[in-house]
Amino acid sequence: MIKKILIFLFFVFTINVFSQEKSIDNLSAAPNPFTSTTKITFKASKNTNVFFVVKNVLGKTIHKEVFKAKTGTNSIPFSKGDLSTGIYIYSIQNEKRIISKRFVIK
Repeated sequence: MIKKILIFLFFVFTINVFSQEKSIDNLSAAPNPFTSTTKITFKASKNTNVFFVVKNVLGKTIHKEVFKAKTGTNSIPFSKGDLSTGIYIYSIQNEKRIISKRFVIK
């Protein structure tokens, strides 16, 4: 009987750990590559604050802002400003997840 209870608890715990909800998903930038502006889009499963961060290829943070995401599809406009041409890493982060991708400035 004790073994059955332990197996059941282990099973419930395992399902809980591996079935965590993806709170942010489908990150993309369009157009990519771009010359002056691009739009970063992602989906959120609930209203939440996310950090939008852009880093150069050396890992130095060059842009950071807090964005209030709503349930569903969200978009963040990004302007190159005084950034030079090259490859940059952009990411969004909330309390549960970080997603990173890259974009190219022509």
